[in-house]
Amino acid sequence: MGSSQSALNFGAGPAKLPREVLAEVQDEILSYQNTGMSLMEMSHRSKEYGKINKSAQDSIRELLKVPDNYKILFIQGGGLGAFAAVAMNFMSRTGKADYAVTGTWSGKAAKEAEKYGDVNLVFPKLEKPGSIPDQSTWTLRPDASYFYYCDNETVDGVEFPYIPETNGVPIVVDMSSNIMTRKVEVSKFGCIFGGAQKNIGPAGVVVVIVRDDLLGAAMKVCPTVFNFTLVHKDNSVLNTPATFSVYVMEKVLQWIKQHGGVENMETQSGRKSGLLYETIKTSGNFYSCPINENCRSRINVPFRVGGPQGDEDLEAKFLEEAEKRYMYQLKGHRSVGGIRASLYNAITFEDVALLVKFMKEFQAQHQK
Repeated sequence: MGSSQSALNFGAGPAKLPREVLAEVQDEILSYQNTGMSLMEMSHRSKEYGKINKSAQDSIRELLKVPDNYKILFIQGGGLGAFAAVAMNFMSRTGKADYAVTGTWSGKAAKEAEKYGDVNLVFPKLEKPGSIPDQSTWTLRPDASYFYYCDNETVDGVEFPYIPETNGVPIVVDMSSNIMTRKVEVSKFGCIFGGAQKNIGPAGVVVVIVRDDLLGAAMKVCPTVFNFTLVHKDNSVLNTPATFSVYVMEKVLQWIKQHGGVENMETQSGRKSGLLYETIKTSGNFYSCPINENCRSRINVPFRVGGPQGDEDLEAKFLEEAEKRYMYQLKGHRSVGGIRASLYNAITFEDVALLVKFMKEFQAQHQK
């Protein structure tokens, strides 16, 4: 593959970035805006980085229509760090929190939160992820400090088709893998967070959108760098931030604006996932998706090859043949197995069409 060609990266994250953004970064890598320095070499308190930091915050506010009574923060520590930060910032009000565990990442978040207070699972642990129990069966506590869920389970391929009703209890949601892929009614949430490394940038930065009235209640044990109140007070430069990650993220946010905003991202997401799911559905069970149709993710599509239980030898062959066509990172998570195609914003409809073309040819060659 020549240097001007791009692999088809269907990885779960870090994920594909828009080629236009990578080209801009390449042009500026040695000298940012003719300063003679790379952005990576500049102080996080320089005027250049200050402009990037503000532009990134302003773009998120514009794209998601974030109300004025919400603050936008950038922290480090990834999703696992954010799991702890959420509990340490919000649990202290009553010492209780409710969690909906629909897959791997919400399960990890609940386990982390147990270190800081009383965690209630609103429905029993699912024996096999792939569904969301009807909300009428949930046990929600009116005195919980917050209710937590993961909007899109990257590993399991489960996405919430609605915002849960909590009767006034603040909602905290992990949108790491579907932020900026559909419109969001931000005012329904107390806090939204998400790692950038799937839809809006490289690894290294977590975006936090938090409602004003939830600030100021962090536990004493909360590290300074995870204290949302202090991070906001210092405009997300309390400590040295991941400046290069924020820089690239700001460019991706501009790219989203230039390509129709979140509204168009949502339209394209539906087109891409619809094409892939239709291919699976019409394959006569050669390909099979184990997730209930009412909560299938538009972003992370897990499927088996060779029948509902999967044929591991055939799946290994599928991955081998895919890489010969420069299609990479299609292997399912180790805890689930099978195949997983992640369809983040930088993945185009044409990319998915090429994957589907390969799937049909592979089926024609290997179906018994």
